[in-house]
Amino acid sequence: MPESTPTTRVCRDCDGFAAAAITTGTRHPDGTRATLRVACPGCKGTGRTLPAALVRVGK
Repeated sequence: MPESTPTTRVCRDCDGFAAAAITTGTRHPDGTRATLRVACPGCKGTGRTLPAALVRVGK
């Protein structure tokens, strides 16, 4: 009988893809593109969320 593995909760906002690289349209002097790294605001770039019982509200 296989053992069950603990599942991590995937962020529902980003579906596990926590960061994206967005090109700005400009280029650096060496020809590479200028990019911005944007993190998911829901999970703050981790790709996972905590169960509601473990989230601490307030300070």
